[in-house]
Formats: sequence, structure tokens, C-alpha cells
Amino acid sequence: MLKHLPSSTRTDLRIAVLTGTTIEARGDHLVVRTPTNPVYHWGNFVQVVSGDVDDSAHWLQVFEAEFPQAAHRAIGLPRRPEGASWARDGLKIEVAESLTCRMAPAVTPLAQGYAVRPLLSDLDWGARTAGELAENDLTGEYPADEYRSFMANQVAARRDLVDRQQAAWFGAFTPEGALAASLGIVDLGDCARYQSVLTAVGHRRRGLARHLLSVAAEWGFDRGVEELVIVAEADSAAGRLYTRAGFAPGALDYSAYTQAL
Repeated sequence: MLKHLPSSTRTDLRIAVLTGTTIEARGDHLVVRTPTNPVYHWGNFVQVVSGDVDDSAHWLQVFEAEFPQAAHRAIGLPRRPEGASWARDGLKIEVAESLTCRMAPAVTPLAQGYAVRPLLSDLDWGARTAGELAENDLTGEYPADEYRSFMANQVAARRDLVDRQQAAWFGAFTPEGALAASLGIVDLGDCARYQSVLTAVGHRRRGLARHLLSVAAEWGFDRGVEELVIVAEADSAAGRLYTRAGFAPGALDYSAYTQAL
């Protein structure tokens, strides 16, 4: 059901299933639902498998029939659309890139004064949540109240994976114990997928994320995975960082999205 999807979508869905998401096959599309996190837009969406990727009216009708109460519209596409019809209907085409490697990135020195360890305690996870909320406040990407609810559910799912030893989260902490940077990684058996790389504004350009990539890679390869997968917005600074770390650019993943229609 998932094997023909781009690596980013495929690994996203494999992780989502571990945390309670359901996937229903409907012939030319999949319906993805996350009952435990109804405000998770990319946990409640339609993934097109085949058909006309520029028939926005049809796919919006499919989405609205499946999610009649949703304000957002989120539709994954199997290939690049022309895009004009989606724009007319108020959706933006988003492009993500999967990057992979089969050996751990070279370990880079940890910036002086920081210490790296797993996120384990309530305080650790509270700091991670605060960092996510602060980043959203900075960008204004999502409504604050909705994002807070989303993050509460998301953190609960992440901690559950850690408790089941299917994932790990690592952080770089200041001498005072503040969380400066963090990321996650999930063991999917054949591969491991990185999750949500985040560095606080005051600690950027110090190589913290780059160092954490290596720490998480070691965790994954020690567990026997054969490949690491990380996803970035296409043609982004993050993607270029991952390429310099040794990840090979791969397939592009297309989607049509709006927070509210």
C-alpha cells in the first residue's frame, strides 16, 4: 500500500501508524486519520495514489467527504502537479525532499559549553514543547491555541515511542540546563527516520544540529538499520546542511495544502 509513495510520505506514514494513525485504501487514494490528534493536519489527510493530480476540484471533494468538519485541506500528491488549479482553489503546492545515507555522518565537535543527552524527564520534554511553541510564535505559521493542542498530542505520541524503545530524542543543553537544540529518530526496522530538527534562535550557527545528526545516526546504526532518512523543504538551508553532512538528495514529494479554506 505504501511502497510506491515517496520516501518522505512512506516513512511519515509508517511512524504515524506506530502512534495510532489509521490508513484506509480507497483504490486511487488513501485516507489517513489520527483520532488521537484531530488538529494534526498531516495526520488527517488524503494521499492520492493515482489519477489526475491537477483535478483539484475532485480531490477537494474527496477530502471534504472524508473530513467534513475540517477547516484545513491537506492532500498528498504522487507526482508534480501543474499547480494552477490548486492555486485557484486556494491551496499552495508544497515540495519536500527526502535525503538518505547508509553510513553515519562524520562526527563534528560539540560546541564548547554544551552537553548532549537523551530527552527523558518531564522537564526535558517541557523544554522541547516550549521550543516548538516559541518557534511557531516567531514564524506565525499556525494559530497559537491550535498549535499548542497539536503539540501536546504530538509530544505524548513521541514519548510513547521512546518508552517503547522505538525512538530516541537527543538534546544539546547549556551549562545552565537549557535545551538549545534537539531532534528525534525513529527505528522503522530497515531504516531510521529523523524527526523535527530544532535549534533555539540564540544557539544557531554553532553546529549543534549537525552534531546531533551524528549522535542519532549512531543510535540507529547500533540498532541494525541499513539507511537513514531525513526530510527537508526542497532547496532549503536545512537540505543543504544535510547534504554537507553526507546525505544524498532523493525523490521530491508534492502536496497541496491550506490551513483553512
